[in-house]
Amino acid sequence: MSLTLDEARARTAMLSEVSYDLLLDVTSPDAFRSRVAVRFRTKGGDTFIELHRAESVEVTLDGATVVPAYDGCRIPLDGLTPGVHEVVVDARLRYVTDGEGLHTFTDPVDGERYVGGYLGLDITQRLFACFDQLDLKGPITLNVIADPTWTVLSNGLSTVADGGRFGFATTRPIACDLFAVVAGPYHSVRWEHQGLSMGWHARRSLAAELERDAAELRRVTEVCFDHYAKTFSEPFPFDSYDQVFVPELNWGAMECPGCVTFNESLLPRERVTDDDRRRRAMVIAHEMSHMWFGDLVSPVWWEDAWLNESFADYMGFEVAETVAGYAGTRVSFEAAYKPGAFLADRRRSTHPVAPAAEDVPDVDTGTTIFDAISYGKGNAVVRQLVTWLGAADFLAGVNTHLTRHRFANATLEDLLSALDAVSPRDVRGWAEVWLRQSGHDTIRVSRSDDVPVLTRDGVRPHRFTVAAYSPSLEPVGSRLVDLADEPLELPEWAGLVVVPNAHGETFARIELDPFSYDSVARSLADLPDPLVRAVLWAMVLDQVPPAAHLDLLARQLPRESSPTLVTAALDRSLNNLVRRVLPPADVPAALEVVAAACVLDGEANEQRAVALARGLARSTSDTALLRRWLDADATDQGLALDPELRWAAVHRLAELGGVEAPEIEAERLRDGTAAGDLGAVTALAARPTVEAKSAAWAAMTEDPDVSVRRFRALAAGLWSLSQREIVAPYVAAYVAVAPSLARRGSAFAAEVGRAFPALPLTDEELELVRDALRGDVPAVLRRYWEDELDDRTARAVSF
Repeated sequence: MSLTLDEARARTAMLSEVSYDLLLDVTSPDAFRSRVAVRFRTKGGDTFIELHRAESVEVTLDGATVVPAYDGCRIPLDGLTPGVHEVVVDARLRYVTDGEGLHTFTDPVDGERYVGGYLGLDITQRLFACFDQLDLKGPITLNVIADPTWTVLSNGLSTVADGGRFGFATTRPIACDLFAVVAGPYHSVRWEHQGLSMGWHARRSLAAELERDAAELRRVTEVCFDHYAKTFSEPFPFDSYDQVFVPELNWGAMECPGCVTFNESLLPRERVTDDDRRRRAMVIAHEMSHMWFGDLVSPVWWEDAWLNESFADYMGFEVAETVAGYAGTRVSFEAAYKPGAFLADRRRSTHPVAPAAEDVPDVDTGTTIFDAISYGKGNAVVRQLVTWLGAADFLAGVNTHLTRHRFANATLEDLLSALDAVSPRDVRGWAEVWLRQSGHDTIRVSRSDDVPVLTRDGVRPHRFTVAAYSPSLEPVGSRLVDLADEPLELPEWAGLVVVPNAHGETFARIELDPFSYDSVARSLADLPDPLVRAVLWAMVLDQVPPAAHLDLLARQLPRESSPTLVTAALDRSLNNLVRRVLPPADVPAALEVVAAACVLDGEANEQRAVALARGLARSTSDTALLRRWLDADATDQGLALDPELRWAAVHRLAELGGVEAPEIEAERLRDGTAAGDLGAVTALAARPTVEAKSAAWAAMTEDPDVSVRRFRALAAGLWSLSQREIVAPYVAAYVAVAPSLARRGSAFAAEVGRAFPALPLTDEELELVRDALRGDVPAVLRRYWEDELDDRTARAVSF
């Protein structure tokens, strides 16, 4: 039962001074005890408190036992008199394996058990009874009963750890969706910085990886902390700062105050590439900025989720690049993140970066706007705002906003008021066209005689770098320009190649004139600046028809020196072009073009070799090559196979019929980790036999307790670009069963949506999806399906 905007507003008008005193007992492996005393002031009347699917519930109100009409979602609190009340809810709940509640995980390496509450929209109520909305913030006091040998972490500073009882200092007022609890035999690296207790933590079986990266993780944490301490006028708002790599997190990370949780993919096994380090530094900076923007000051309702995510995403990339020392972080944004934002902005599901509250009528709808608009486009729009407004005025307004609304809630209008007060520019006019309207402008290059002319199709003012090059793409010059209604002539660059938005400061589609485009298509890999190459790779791959896309890849990828850009170009080609756009008959030839572009001969740059090898492992049809790799545990050129690369080779070999179940089991045992278990699940499902597909499908759909990760791994093996005929019967089966599977919860619904058949579909198969969408499809799944339909038809129509 999704909370509606009207219900949230009514409850906010009625309640205040909310606080929670929570006890969790996680000693049983089957279920846990959740006892919470919720104190609040009310104006009187009827309300409710949420608690999702408790097995047993005992409730007292102001000390008297009551028997409420609990419906599995809400506990009514009727007839309240004005004043302060306390409701105590003592419940027993089941652990979950989908991350939406108190998640349980057993490590196959050593058999150790871990539990954790990694929350978010509509999830806190699956852990304890609460008023589950953003603008009823309150302090939380936590006590946990657990194995006395465990580490237990939460938002507050640890105050008691004695004989299996763990206590924590009462938090400052926080939104209850930001609560976190982490428990298990964690390996920890602890220290103090600027008088604050800090720590990094990981599963005991990942101790070696944590120790390997500990110095870097500490350095990045301290550098980001010191930067934010100087940037924001408000001091760090909480009493400790732990960062935890937790098993099976549904997101990249979660910004819980004082206890940030990270996906374990950010702690790679064996090989750690520069791209891995950049991404991790960006996420660390992103989540830490949330301590101020999102945690200290929170939105009132979910339409302003972008205020959290767009700001943090901008800060994450900016601080990682310019403060933490990870050059190339902006390159990764332009190449790997921003293209997805443009794609999202062309779908029917696009929405303003800052929608109206009424456009998010319930929390289910709020779940669907944590997307590439709120992150990728929002990041780019904030960067344009900083470029247009100036960094000094931007930060002055942000600091006013943070101080004015500290430990409270605020809206876009509140932020605009703060920015407007410190800037002479028309901030509200800017916000109206950039934040309140969906879509994006197009910046075009044309020629007047031989003089480049920039024009804008659209309504937004733009400030960006324009760069000029010789026909062979040697740099000539660059400058920052403003572009609005009037064309901008560049006579000093007559006869030269011109690239607008060369450094990615704005969010707009770029269309080059034929002279500039031809030079870029001929010599893209020769451009010296990887940031400009990132902008142009993204532009070209977005605009050319399939044959030209594959031709560009074949000519330019073998000469592209940046591993980041190699990976991004391969992902765009395999995930978008081959999977969504090409007719089924064209797929084999396209895979051969991709494989041929992943040239490994004589590659001196190890990280570029890794990127190319991963692309080759996904696309080659040469079973002998893959077999040689596995036998040698290295590529033919001697590049060692890290676990990710080895499992990619096993997966592809299984798809091609080159490996059977006993050898896959031997690979699983050789690996011995949870990631290895999932790699084996994918490889078994990838085998080109009727029996393998039937077993995978049954495991996905008939097991009511299949975990999110296992479901994902099965789907990755089931759908194979090389097995069109054998998997075709499962397309209709997927469309038929997906809506019922998606009702398990939003996280599982998202995974069901991501499990959309990962191969080109016929018009008849796409029509099955359209027919299903005319019926009752859960909101999260509906969004994924509509996006898939739009992505598969938009480019095909445009060409």
